[in-house]
Amino acid sequence: MEREKDAIFKALADSTRRLILNELSERNELTLYELTSRLIMKHNLTISRQGIAKHLSVLEEAGLLKSKRKGKYRVLMFDNEPLKNLLKGWVE
Repeated sequence: MEREKDAIFKALADSTRRLILNELSERNELTLYELTSRLIMKHNLTISRQGIAKHLSVLEEAGLLKSKRKGKYRVLMFDNEPLKNLLKGWVE
């Protein structure tokens, strides 16, 4: 459980990863292309899709990101359950 908590805190420590989670929470499902476009246009971020993919792997390791295939696209979704579980002991 401690390693899971550490992975979540590590994922949330980076401002770009927090922006990614914000975008995914607003739109529910995004492809990598859509996410990259939103980050560049909306937040003026200068980052490549490969850079975003590295952030996505950290989020996925922390359990904050799920993905599924829809045709030829990989669709990304925010999973807030790990955050709920993390805060359960502190908030309740």
